[in-house]
Amino acid sequence: MTPGKTDGRIERGDQTRRLILGRAADIASVEGLDGLSIGRLASELEVSKSGVFAHFGSKEELQLATLATARDVFLDTVIAPTLRAPAGLARVWRLCDARLRYMSGRIFPGGCFFSTVAAEFHARPGRVRDAISAAEADLYRFYETTIATAVELGELATGVDPRQLAFELDAFTRTAGSNALLFDDDSMFALARRGMLERLRAAAVDPSSLPELDE
Repeated sequence: MTPGKTDGRIERGDQTRRLILGRAADIASVEGLDGLSIGRLASELEVSKSGVFAHFGSKEELQLATLATARDVFLDTVIAPTLRAPAGLARVWRLCDARLRYMSGRIFPGGCFFSTVAAEFHARPGRVRDAISAAEADLYRFYETTIATAVELGELATGVDPRQLAFELDAFTRTAGSNALLFDDDSMFALARRGMLERLRAAAVDPSSLPELDE
């Protein structure tokens, strides 16, 4: 087999894998990871079961690969834009805003992918739960280090507890995402935005550096 033909087959295989995982992430955001099956994906995407199986080998491997895909999307749509903001309070706010945009923009049809699957697997030990836990722990650490840097730079009050503030800001976002879907009411995101801005203004050394509440 010539190198050109080999490369072409690899490229087509990669495209098929991306297609499968994109659809799998959409399904899982609504129905959870247990809603995934090789047969269902093969049927919906009009590919062979054997072709899907060849990419993953088992339902658990499919679930883990779907988690990795969703994590990459989150990194691209939330973490990367956050890191483009200058370190300090501006980056803390960018993180809050980027997560609200990620949820309100319905990047996944079920809203926050990880909120859905965390609720599904939080009491079910195993590799899938461990992968979800690791991703969520990384997010909490990112919140905490971003907030801690803002304290070190003198942009948040010295008495601010990064772990506590991270928990509160994360809770605003998760509640807005969940309730917006449950009540079919996107005004929940505006409520969360106001709540986070008020919380940050109370902790900021210079509240005027944050956006106005009605922006």
